This record gives sequence, structure tokens and C-alpha cells, in this order.
Amino acid sequence: QVQLVESGGGLVQAGGSLRLSCAASGRSFRVYTMGWFRQAPGKERAFVAAISWSGAMTYDEDSVQGRFTISRDNTKNTVSLQMNSLKPEDTGVYYCAAANSRFLPTKVALYDYWGQGTQVTVSS
Repeated sequence: QVQLVESGGGLVQAGGSLRLSCAASGRSFRVYTMGWFRQAPGKERAFVAAISWSGAMTYDEDSVQGRFTISRDNTKNTVSLQMNSLKPEDTGVYYCAAANSRFLPTKVALYDYWGQGTQVTVSS
């Protein structure tokens, strides 16, 4: 079992920045691919970014490329999402997830553990 707890959400104006963090506990964190997803009101949960167990590989969804950066610190069992140049369409609940995979999955079903989510609201 892996327990994930997100933090860092909030209300920000368009163009602003937020940094989300996810703290992991339980089984060995470093073997898992980590991902961030978001869910806007009335929409399905959608992939945002993923990072491999070593941190050597990352993959971002097209709409966040150049604005969001995923990173991890295996010594602290944390994964972060730095979000810059935020837009109103980035609003949603952001979830941290862990996948027992050698790849960078983008599908919700391929992740094994999930946090409770943190709300991000971007005002125009």
C-alpha cells in the first residue's frame, strides 16, 4: 500500500503560479511512476504529467507543456508539480497517483494508488 497526500492548492489569478506537492508513505516510493491528474467540474479525470521512478523521464500533456514541471525527490518521498502561467482552464481538483509501471502511463486505470486531491482555482 502507498498513501498519498496532496497539498499546495488554492486560488490564484490567471498568469500566476502554484506549486503542488504530494507526500507518499507506505511501500517503497521510489519504484513507482508518479503522475498528476486533474478533474474539472463536470468532466472526467484527465492526465497532466508523469515522471519515472528515477526522475529521468517525464511526460506532459500538450496543454501544459512549457508551463508545468513535474519533479520528484526520492529521499523525501515527494513529487511536485510546479505550475506557471496558469489559465482559468487549469481549474480543477488535482490528484497525485502512483503506478507500478516502467512506463509513463496516461490512463487513470493504470494507476494503482491515488491521493484525495487538492483544489486549484484560477480566476480570470
